Amino acid sequence: MESGQNMNNTPAVPAPAAPAATPVAPAAPAAPAAAPAQQQASLVPAGTPKATKGSVRIETYLEECIKKNASDLHIQVGLPPILRIDGALGPVHGAPILTEEVVETLVFSTLDSTQREILMKDKEFDYSFSFGELGRFRVNAFHERGNLAAAFRLIPNTMPTIDELGMPQVVSTFADYPRGLVLVTGPTGSGKSTTLAALLNKINEEKAVHIITVEDPVEFTHKSKRSVVVQREVHYDTFSFSRALKSILREDPDVVLVGEMRDLETISAAITIAETGHLVFATLHTNSAAQSIDRMIDVFPAHQQPQIRSQLANILMAICSQRLVPAVAGGRVAATEIMIANTAVRSIIREGKTHQLDTAIQTGINEGMQTMDRTLVKMVQGGIISYDNAREFAVNMAEFERLAKG
Repeated sequence: MESGQNMNNTPAVPAPAAPAATPVAPAAPAAPAAAPAQQQASLVPAGTPKATKGSVRIETYLEECIKKNASDLHIQVGLPPILRIDGALGPVHGAPILTEEVVETLVFSTLDSTQREILMKDKEFDYSFSFGELGRFRVNAFHERGNLAAAFRLIPNTMPTIDELGMPQVVSTFADYPRGLVLVTGPTGSGKSTTLAALLNKINEEKAVHIITVEDPVEFTHKSKRSVVVQREVHYDTFSFSRALKSILREDPDVVLVGEMRDLETISAAITIAETGHLVFATLHTNSAAQSIDRMIDVFPAHQQPQIRSQLANILMAICSQRLVPAVAGGRVAATEIMIANTAVRSIIREGKTHQLDTAIQTGINEGMQTMDRTLVKMVQGGIISYDNAREFAVNMAEFERLAKG
């Protein structure tokens, strides 16, 4: 599906202003006076007025998010709209403090009736929508202290390449694997979805294969080029990741993207799909290759873990663990740990000695492997990031400082 094209009947924004909604929940009890003062001291300029119904529109803040190249927009009662720019939070200049009624109107204007029902029933909801030709937004709407709130993540319409992302060249070779499991890991907001979008786009442009994604929600939209691309969204095209993955082998896939491996069922299904000769890309919220392996194994009962280690040792192809670090020149740059599953790595996984993976990565430099700490030191030496920022993202502080001293 083309970038900017509406997915799953979700209303694109701009949309007609939503009618005034009934309050989502009874007002929460008033908090102690000191807490709001601390929270708002640096986010609400003195004299900021309160918004009134009809005085603000969600399009205004979405445009500001794109104009400022912000990664996120936060909507919350008692604060003006907040942007995250280069990792730092700050209010939209001149924006008023949002009231409960205004927040409901802003959030509801991006939802259709079915989505509103899900949000009201489940108290939180993930979705995405197109904002004309300017971009897409992935949203989590939720409740806090009895009020509605939302976090909007900007997803550019332009499909990035691995080179444009500043990733190591070896990452682009992940798209060339004929089969196996490739993991892209890192905390929320570390660019995992963008890296995977670049890899899928490379496959889409170069190979005549069938690509199926299962996402919650769909973020980057892929138009079929040389490949046939199917994108399935949880809640709209399937009820859950596990149900979608159970049926995916009957859909003739070559490449499968699992938006997030959340539980035993999802991880087990991803392993099975990779074992049956398919190329599987997936994400985990882990900070290193060793953590990723341990996370996948530890979700299984103890009696199954030796079998899972053996399966992972056979199917795993590579792990890219990434973080976004503030750059000296402004913006943020990707710092990565790369592990390629060579013979030594497979043996370590099979024997359950994941604490040895860092050593295997250090000795695999000629194969394109790199530790996070060595990557950070190189970026400091190259003047790309500051020493202080690098220290904040170091995995092993002692090793980082040893490498930094030369």
